[in-house]
Amino acid sequence: MNMDALASAFRMDGVPVSCVPSGNGHINKTFTVTTASGHRYILQSINHYVFKDVDALMNNIIAVTAHLHIKNPGDPRRVLTLVPTLDGSYYTRTPEGDYFRMFEFVENSVCLEQASDENDFYQSAVAFGEFQNQLSDFPADTLVETIPHFHDTIDRYRQFKEALAADVKGRAQECLPEIEFVLAREEEAGQMVRMLQAGKLPLRVTHNDTKLNNVMLDADSRTPLCVIDLDTVMPGLAANDFGDSIRFGASTAAEDEIDLSRVCFSLPLYTAYTKGFLSACGKTLTRPEIDTLPLGAKLMTLECGVRFLTDYLGGDTYFSISREKHNLDRCRTQFKLVSEMEDKWDDMNRVIQEVYQEL
Repeated sequence: MNMDALASAFRMDGVPVSCVPSGNGHINKTFTVTTASGHRYILQSINHYVFKDVDALMNNIIAVTAHLHIKNPGDPRRVLTLVPTLDGSYYTRTPEGDYFRMFEFVENSVCLEQASDENDFYQSAVAFGEFQNQLSDFPADTLVETIPHFHDTIDRYRQFKEALAADVKGRAQECLPEIEFVLAREEEAGQMVRMLQAGKLPLRVTHNDTKLNNVMLDADSRTPLCVIDLDTVMPGLAANDFGDSIRFGASTAAEDEIDLSRVCFSLPLYTAYTKGFLSACGKTLTRPEIDTLPLGAKLMTLECGVRFLTDYLGGDTYFSISREKHNLDRCRTQFKLVSEMEDKWDDMNRVIQEVYQEL
């Protein structure tokens, strides 16, 4: 099925006149569709190799966006809006077995790959904080895990140990310091999972990919409109969403930087994000959730490094690489950030408590 015919499977305002590639996502292919009336839409594939249960994934998105639309009457740009197909579904399947869905285009908006200043990072924090706040009364346990055990740090360690024991490429000997780094933090790594199991932390609706480029900002005011890329929305911990943003956004270098001297944890960026996030959801979170936000930052960074190292030991089968030892380089940047967080641990906790007290 060609793209124009595929686009025509949805209930659009007018006949489609163009369908062009859009965005730079690694998981789903995205296209901008324009109709003769000038109405624009986003047509997107659903990667059913990564997300095995497309029905469950789409049911999650339908339920969450419906809830958010109730909380955001008026401006349609405040929530992603699914466009139904001609038969009333919210996605279609081609004869080749590929899945596609469509959203309304978020007009007069920008999506940033990198923050130009602290305010951009702050605004992304407000967006994800609002997302958390507005879904605080949504029954998280009704959602399906689109990627099972995604932030189960105990299970991530199990996978790491299996890869280490197998050592299929004979690489363990060259990364003994990294292996020691991981094993030395195993007990702490499972702390929040155990707190959830013990009922000390509540289950929340979480986004699980809280990077800057998953926030749409108003093109004029640079304030947040809505959160996008909802495929990984599922039950989780608020501190994990906070922590993943910090892992990615409060680093001074790229995720695969080779020169570790350039990799630093920025306390000013951490502070800016904390202020934005808690301004939007601080009064919704429980006190144990507030207290574990720094731990979320550390553990999400550690978990990511463990995943990179696991993949390196296993022969680079999950993360795509563009050079030899790419995944090893990636894990080293994450572990450098973890070390820096440990050095600044008192400051990280102080920032959380000071911002919280000012709410």
